Amino acid sequence: MINEKIQGAFNEQLNAELYSAYLYLSMSAYFESAGLRGFANWMRCQAQEEVVHAMKFYTFIHERGGKVNLKSIDGPPVSWDSALAAFQDAYAHEQKISELMNGLVDLALERKDHMANAFLQWFVNEQVEEEASADEIIQRIKLAGEGGGMFMLDRELATRVFIPPAQQAV
Repeated sequence: MINEKIQGAFNEQLNAELYSAYLYLSMSAYFESAGLRGFANWMRCQAQEEVVHAMKFYTFIHERGGKVNLKSIDGPPVSWDSALAAFQDAYAHEQKISELMNGLVDLALERKDHMANAFLQWFVNEQVEEEASADEIIQRIKLAGEGGGMFMLDRELATRVFIPPAQQAV
C-alpha cells in the first residue's frame, strides 16, 4: 500500500507532468505559427514524452493500491519572443521538474519507501537527459543566429521521432 504522503506528492507530480505536456504542446503551436515546423515537431514529441511520464506516475499509484487525483491544469503561455526564448523557458521548466524530482526522492527516502525510490530513479536519470537536450538546442540556436543556420536546425529538429516506451530498447 502506498504511503498517503507519497500518494499525494505523486499525484502532484502526475499533474506537473501533464502541465509539461500542455506547455510543450503550446510551444509546438507557437513554432507551427512561426513557420518552424521542425521546432514544432520537436516540441510535439516532447509533449508526447511528458504524457508517458504522467502515465508512469498514474500506473505506479494504482499498482501500489493508491488513488489517482487529477486536478485542473493551468493554461501555459502561448507565445514567446523567439525560438531562443521558448527553449530557455523549456530549459527552466525542466530544471523546475528536476527540483520536484529531487523533492520526491527525499520524501521517498524519508518515508523509507524503497519501491517509490527505485521508481523515481528512472526519472532522476531522465531529467539529466531532459536538461541536457534543451540546453544543447539553446546553444545551437545561439550559434545559428538569425540567418540560415536556423533553417538548418529546424530541418534537423524535424527528424525527431517519438518512440513509445514499449518500443524502446531495454
